[in-house]
Amino acid sequence: MIQEGRQAPQFTLPDGKGNQVSLSDFKGKKVLLIFYPGDDTPVCTAQLCDYRNNVTEFTRRGITVIGISADSPDSHQRFAEKHELPFLLLSDVSRSTARDYDALGFLGMSQRAYVLLDEEGTVLLSYSDFLPITYQPMKDLLARIDAA
Repeated sequence: MIQEGRQAPQFTLPDGKGNQVSLSDFKGKKVLLIFYPGDDTPVCTAQLCDYRNNVTEFTRRGITVIGISADSPDSHQRFAEKHELPFLLLSDVSRSTARDYDALGFLGMSQRAYVLLDEEGTVLLSYSDFLPITYQPMKDLLARIDAA
């Protein structure tokens, strides 16, 4: 994973509606990037719904949540609508952003990972699961965020 204390690599990726979204659009805000293997898979669905269910915890901490996977914008739109996800899902079809954040697994798919950035784009926290079938419990993530 990307090293904590490092400046986050910039990116511009399409959202579910095809709008181009850049990391620089969030300058001055804390951002939590969530890398995940794929839309509508059992573990990813549970993971993203857990973020959805805790979005007020992130909002209370002044954190914008953004999901990133290699799925298409259309897939993201359907997935977000189906599960009422209140945050952006960005399409990294080329996997270049996952690569820049060292979030690609050995099979070429995104690891289940998160990266917390401060208001200036510095990496405060980074974490990934080696196996893409599990994810860190939300209470552990929130505790790590509060300690950062």
